[in-house]
Amino acid sequence: MTQQSKHAIGPFAAAVIFSALSASAAVADSAGATFSDGDNFSEKTGQELYANVCQACHMDQGQGAVGAGKYPALAKNVNLEAGGYPVYVILHGLKGMPPVGSMMSDDQVAAVVNYVRTNFGNDYKDAVTAEDVAGSR
Repeated sequence: MTQQSKHAIGPFAAAVIFSALSASAAVADSAGATFSDGDNFSEKTGQELYANVCQACHMDQGQGAVGAGKYPALAKNVNLEAGGYPVYVILHGLKGMPPVGSMMSDDQVAAVVNYVRTNFGNDYKDAVTAEDVAGSR
């Protein structure tokens, strides 16, 4: 390989890598993903938190999934009847579920719990409060 061909490959390889990175960023952006600064999630509403934190495993309609692990359905889930149960799972984790509540404020945990408990065929009206979450930490 000549010195000229080594220099020609460098810019070409850089262009290919830049194109691939740009394409993957566009895919992430087109999916509506948001990135949080620091160690905490930035989303405020339950719907935003579900879409950007929970949906990857529990799916867009809360139907759950089986693959590399078993992700239980949240849709029409009687385990959500008692608001303390999903609060506990989000804060402390359970089986394959990590304790993602450590990266959320009490208000955020309450928001996502209330969102899940009132969507996907769930109709549990007794809202969880930030104070309930604080008491479970």
